Amino acid sequence: MAAGALSRPDFWVAGWLVRPSLARIERGGDVVHVTPRSMAVLVYLAEAGGRVVSRNQLLDAVWPRLEVTQDALSQCIVELRKAFHDDAKRATVIETIPRLGVRLIAPVSNAPPVLNPPNASPIGGRVRLVPADVAEGAPAPPPSLMLRAARLAGSPLVALASVVVAVLGSAAFWYAQESGLPWRDPLAGAEFARVTDFVGAEEHAAVSADGRLVAFVSDRDGAWDVWLGQIGTGDFQNLTHGEIPELHNPAVRMLQFSPDGTQVRIWTKTTDPAGRVIDHGWTVPVVGGQLRRDVEGISELDWSPDRARVVYHPSAPGDPLYIMEADQTGGGHQIYAAAAGIHCHFPIWSRDGKSVYFVKGFVPDEMDLWRIDIGGGPPERLTQHNARVSFPLQLDEHTLLYLATAPDGSGPWLYAYDLHRRRSHQVKAASHPLTSIAASADARRLVATEARPAATLWRVTLGDSAASGVNAEQISIPTQRGVSPRLGPDFIAYRAPKAGTDSLWRRANGEGATELWSGVDGRVAAGPELTEDGQRLAFVVQRRGVSRLYVVNADGSAPRELPSELDVRGAPAWSPDGEWIAIAAVRDGEPRLFKIRASGDKPPIALGDDYALDPAWSPSGGFLVYTGRDVGTVLPIRAVNADGTPRRLPELFLHRGSRRLDFLGGDDRSLVILKGALSQKEFWVVDVESGAERPLTRLGPGAVIGDFDVSPDGQTLVFDRVSDESDIVRIDLSG
Repeated sequence: MAAGALSRPDFWVAGWLVRPSLARIERGGDVVHVTPRSMAVLVYLAEAGGRVVSRNQLLDAVWPRLEVTQDALSQCIVELRKAFHDDAKRATVIETIPRLGVRLIAPVSNAPPVLNPPNASPIGGRVRLVPADVAEGAPAPPPSLMLRAARLAGSPLVALASVVVAVLGSAAFWYAQESGLPWRDPLAGAEFARVTDFVGAEEHAAVSADGRLVAFVSDRDGAWDVWLGQIGTGDFQNLTHGEIPELHNPAVRMLQFSPDGTQVRIWTKTTDPAGRVIDHGWTVPVVGGQLRRDVEGISELDWSPDRARVVYHPSAPGDPLYIMEADQTGGGHQIYAAAAGIHCHFPIWSRDGKSVYFVKGFVPDEMDLWRIDIGGGPPERLTQHNARVSFPLQLDEHTLLYLATAPDGSGPWLYAYDLHRRRSHQVKAASHPLTSIAASADARRLVATEARPAATLWRVTLGDSAASGVNAEQISIPTQRGVSPRLGPDFIAYRAPKAGTDSLWRRANGEGATELWSGVDGRVAAGPELTEDGQRLAFVVQRRGVSRLYVVNADGSAPRELPSELDVRGAPAWSPDGEWIAIAAVRDGEPRLFKIRASGDKPPIALGDDYALDPAWSPSGGFLVYTGRDVGTVLPIRAVNADGTPRRLPELFLHRGSRRLDFLGGDDRSLVILKGALSQKEFWVVDVESGAERPLTRLGPGAVIGDFDVSPDGQTLVFDRVSDESDIVRIDLSG
């Protein structure tokens, strides 16, 4: 990418504010996000000063060291024209000169344009004063303020002065609300202090309404249990003692104090023998005592400000949102339901009781913050992260706090959404990643989970009987963390962070690690996939929420983006002959399965209309398996023939935690999956024709397994283990 393109200061193009560091173009309330490559093209054209720039110049400047076709540049030009509302046939911003190149014909400046210079504009024969620093597109001051000032004035001179003051004051106010004054960090000056110092992890921090008590989930005693203590004492008690299974689910809010602070409500879910998800609610007194079963069928809930009603959702397709009276045991009025496969989590009431905020999208990494009126109707999208978003809370009438991963995949970080300016800002005062956050009733005390993630790579040799944990060997890597291992002939490829974002690395036997792709050029968003001969890798790169498919040689040479407009999702899969790559990509709002020629010389071919993620190609090349739409925590395993015709499988399911599928050796029937609770899974082999299962490993308790790979001969299994070492911190706000 052009050096320093995204670090260039903001500038103006024909009344539009261009913000390279945010990859954003805006005018008034019209805000358009573009890809970093498109922004780099725009910056290069702006710096050319109106000169014609050849396509080869742009390709060399914006895609250095990459082999891309001119289609990639054409896509950027189309995206920029769409952002500027520019017509290619009657261009006013970007002009194409046939056989020569392109140029920026709109005026470029480093300062906002001045409306009606010099500070005056005629309206009906009168003069309207306009501050010179108000940008084009900023809202005009309300005329009622000018009329009110004129009526109150006692003389023509006072009236004129009053009008001037009113206009300037209201214009300054509206300009400040829309774009002008610096944003203030709501946690500036806050006091941060650690509440726990356990060995292990603490999750799902909750705080009582008066800010005195804290509850959280921890594996301090081995199993995941709910713990409670008084802030500042250092004393904590185990409330559940292993009596509630599966208290580990970062995608939802699991703990809450009752409004009066006397009970802790715990939510979990299990599945019955038929695979149906069952929601279980529990309550336990804060002074300790017996667990009591609460209402079934309710997942997350939140009480209204007057404590008279609750909003909740069950584990059902689309996570429908209901509002009911607080003393009801179910039912209520449904205000919204998403399409099946889309999730609605973390519902909370607004402070005025008129609306509900919630997180909506594809779990876990394509979520955003939404708002809906309590009477129902279409919801309003508030943020544009398309990332891992969780734990919203309303700090005051102006501000929502929530957690979200950054565009480079780092975090989750604490963000603040300004409800008046409708903008999000990362809260810099919270300098560490957080995985949960909650607030007291007056929002003067927050409690949060401060995370220190760790990830290691492991190898185990497979045999006739299930491999035990004593046979597992940790793989030494020079990087701090490692995930998504893939086995090559004499090396392992994996993902590891560099400069806060995931890069692609190769570790040869007995050698150090070589970086195959730098995350600085785009985050490697999922596990890579090797050809059968181990000579090429396919992987997904994410930039500013847009994901593309790349191919690179195993030594890191010749990286290239496959020319396709597909917005891909999940991990790719090579066909055994190395001619095709299967990948999920978004179409009609959902991920569908496609295959793309590795040469990039043919358009993608759709393989059915099912919801599909993370395909695996059978060893014979005749069919593919993939995971379907998740409802609750259950994911069906589906199949399709390589020509796109349907293929039937027995009824096979995964449970949320890992969608990864792989075949054992060269056997088309033996599918390797992860099976078990979210906090501890084992490897199993499933016969895709009969549905019969057998355990492949008995590794025992340990860090959560997320991704894996099986050697072509079926003798070796490599996998990652991810643990989030973490502590509870309190945050006391100043002022």
